Amino acid sequence: MKFKAIQMETLSLRLWLQSRMWAWGLLPILLAVTSIAGCWAVFGLAVVNGAVNITVEFPYISVCGAEPPQSCIFGQIMNIGAFLVTWVCIIRYQQVIDYGYQSTLNIVSLVAGCLCAVGGSLVGNFQTVNQIHVHLVGAFLAFYIGNIYFWLQVGLTYKVQPKHGGKWIGPVRIICNLVCTICLLLLVPLHSLNRRTAASICEWVAAMALLLLFALFAVDFRHINGHYFHVIREKARIQNSTTTLEL
Repeated sequence: MKFKAIQMETLSLRLWLQSRMWAWGLLPILLAVTSIAGCWAVFGLAVVNGAVNITVEFPYISVCGAEPPQSCIFGQIMNIGAFLVTWVCIIRYQQVIDYGYQSTLNIVSLVAGCLCAVGGSLVGNFQTVNQIHVHLVGAFLAFYIGNIYFWLQVGLTYKVQPKHGGKWIGPVRIICNLVCTICLLLLVPLHSLNRRTAASICEWVAAMALLLLFALFAVDFRHINGHYFHVIREKARIQNSTTTLEL
């Protein structure tokens, strides 16, 4: 009876740990779902309010969120998204370290991911009608540096062991990155040629591809069973220094 009780406790503990692992996998999905739904909600609100006219041309994401009240919603969505992006990038960085692969590639990837988050916040808070130059800097960080971040993640996917997701995760990330890269390369020339509808479609596709790539981190995060930060207490450090001096 005692042996069966221990087995039941072990099974319960295992199920509890598995549930925690699945919970972390929901974080990147939450980021993708809230951001995608929020952007399309802003688009719908802009159409209803008459801020954009899709019969004339398909609008850029930032144009949809340029005028109030949708600009307020857009800014809040981008701020929340920036916070979640930073959180996801830090967790991914630490996960790679915990798998024993600390490298310059991982550090550069973390920096690029955080710059992507900063860019998203700038895009949401500096609208095109108010601060176009700051907005464009934010767009560059969010899209182009974000794209670089995921190319770096493709490299880490093939270098880090264990590799989660089987054989399909690498090719899927490469395909999404290629779609995003092609759209971003076409975006500026199409805009310069006054092909606004084609350029804005490229922007929307690139944004959806980036958010899908963030969602794919669920494959890796579902294997995380804990996430902790440690801070060294000043008092303990001072005591250690005092002890050293006494010796």
